[in-house]
Amino acid sequence: MKISFLRICAVWRRFRRGALRHHTDHSQYLPQIESLMRRADPDASWHARANWMIDLADWIRREPKVSLLDNGEWRRVKHQRIRFLLDWLDGNREVKQGVQATLRKTLREATGPELFSATGLPRESAFFSELSERMVKLILPRPVGQQDLSTLFTAMFPDESDAEWLLELDSKTLSRLWKLGGDDGIAHGYRQQIDEAMLYLVTMVISVGISPAFRQRLEPRMPLLATPFMSLRRELENYLFGSTKDEAGLRSVRMLLAVCQAQTDKIYAHLDEYGVSVGLVYHVERMRAHLVRIARLLDLRGAPHAEAGSGQVQAVLVDLIVAHHRRSSVRELVNRSFSLLARKMVERNANHGEHYIARDRNEYRAMLRAAMLGGFITAFTALAKLGITGLGLAHFFEGVFLSINFALSFLIITAIGGVLATKQPAVTAPALAAQMGELDTVEGLRELLARIAALLRSQAAAVFGNLLAVAPVVIILSFAALFIFGKPLMGPEKAQATINSLSIVGVTPLFAAFTGILLWLASLMAGFADNWFALRRLRESIAHHRRLVHALGAHRAERWAHWLEHNVSSIVGNVSLAILLGMMPVIAQFFGLPLDVRHVTLSTATLAAAVSSLGWEAMLTPQFWLACAGIIAIGLVNVGVAFSCALALALRARDVPKRVRRLVFRAVLRRFTLTPYIFFWPTKPESPAVIEAEEAADEQAAKESEEQERAEKKIVFQRDD
Repeated sequence: MKISFLRICAVWRRFRRGALRHHTDHSQYLPQIESLMRRADPDASWHARANWMIDLADWIRREPKVSLLDNGEWRRVKHQRIRFLLDWLDGNREVKQGVQATLRKTLREATGPELFSATGLPRESAFFSELSERMVKLILPRPVGQQDLSTLFTAMFPDESDAEWLLELDSKTLSRLWKLGGDDGIAHGYRQQIDEAMLYLVTMVISVGISPAFRQRLEPRMPLLATPFMSLRRELENYLFGSTKDEAGLRSVRMLLAVCQAQTDKIYAHLDEYGVSVGLVYHVERMRAHLVRIARLLDLRGAPHAEAGSGQVQAVLVDLIVAHHRRSSVRELVNRSFSLLARKMVERNANHGEHYIARDRNEYRAMLRAAMLGGFITAFTALAKLGITGLGLAHFFEGVFLSINFALSFLIITAIGGVLATKQPAVTAPALAAQMGELDTVEGLRELLARIAALLRSQAAAVFGNLLAVAPVVIILSFAALFIFGKPLMGPEKAQATINSLSIVGVTPLFAAFTGILLWLASLMAGFADNWFALRRLRESIAHHRRLVHALGAHRAERWAHWLEHNVSSIVGNVSLAILLGMMPVIAQFFGLPLDVRHVTLSTATLAAAVSSLGWEAMLTPQFWLACAGIIAIGLVNVGVAFSCALALALRARDVPKRVRRLVFRAVLRRFTLTPYIFFWPTKPESPAVIEAEEAADEQAAKESEEQERAEKKIVFQRDD
């Protein structure tokens, strides 16, 4: 009697609290649910039933534009809506029968192979056709086709965040949803469609795996029928057409899937060594996506029955949602397809730029001498530029002749072992990315900081050397021209206008930033050229060209091929930089943009020519000192923008997380605060006290970064709870 009384009290307490909570939380759902559920009509057309299912999914996932609830709370609200909907249908059996008949008829008529074999997977056979298809899809999304489950599914879950709340549904709710919309006949039909989808996917895998572009990059070579891709097709067919409880056949298929994945890893290793092809990267990524989808469908097919395999169904649906939205993203396609290309360009540029890094006093002095040599050549380049601009040519032809002038100058500087200031950051900054993956320890961080300091020292040496050589040479040449021709290089008005145009007060910093971007673009083109040379295997083609070998001899042809391999990026980088500096202002002016280039060495040469034309009295004017400040700003902005762009490319290729970036930034600031001089000129071996202070600063920066990471994780866990 006592136990019965306590049970009655507990039921009454739950009834009161449940009724109150139900009324407060879901009272607004009652009219919406009733009107939505009574719209279900199994005799309606396909499009009417499909639109009803889309409206039902939209009611479940709808969120207001402005809300005080976080994402975790909204996921719980969506779960409550689903449970409330199921409870309401259990209490209204006549409406539930219509809803159940509508759902089952729609799912029975829908064709599913497209959903399993195409949703979220690349459709096109090439990168640029896939890119154009995605861009068109952003403007004109596909309509819900007749009996097409793929477009219906993507319309019901139009946001990637839908995967999160769908993944968190409990097994009991999933079972109730399956009983509402499915039965054994529907499960059997979809199992057949899954088999068809897997056969289609394995055929697409074979089409790439046995292609010549793929097989030529695999070692060891094997007969066509012995490749793991052909074996995967045979084993999959044996498993699908055999017994449903063939565990040995399932293990064999899974093993071959792993072997095929390993073959794609070999392709990546080959691309890393011999150059990257965007088209081949696209095909490899497409194959990997197909292999992952086959593995997912095998898990789903291996479920004993539909209700017990709700977890596998849930995993496949979540994978379809995420894959669909990533496939719809143009940015995701470009980032994934160009990541290997960016990494190869980073590594090759870093290797070619090693000789630009000054690590000690000897290398610093060598850099200074090479920069003075480059400044000497740049002085003649600046005077030739003044002569070309003084001819009064049309803008286009003026840009062409300026590009030729710059190209000859830059190639001569490279040929004689000189250095042009501010060009090196765009070449050597990617060398830092090679050490970004070694920042797990304090030693790795210290090595990275040492590389940063050496790189900045080399930049300072290049700028100092160029300026120390270019100004005196221009002044000497100006006086020589005055002695020979009897007049200065510039007239008084043009010289004064030149000084004013270099003033720090004005657009000089903007033009310097524009020039920094051009410097980075030149290094980017050099990386493309080097990758293209390696990808096409032009060294072997040149070394074994029959006519070249006959004309030059085998040894000389091999030597020329070797030289071209090591200098093609430098040649393309110099020529492309010359074209950018000469033609980009012309192109910008054609579109009405008054842009100009401001390179620190060329600007210094122009300022020296203007001062020598006006006389030494010009150095006493405020305009001259503003121009000197502008030269300093030009050097800093040239280096900073070019270095930042190149480093951003390097970090993008290496996928460095934000925590590591913050760690490096703090460590650099601490090192600059303690020993700023090491970033500008070489020093003697540091004392033990300084080394100890630097190590303490690095350890403190690493400790603060770890503490911040733990605090962020704690906030995330509290938010989830």
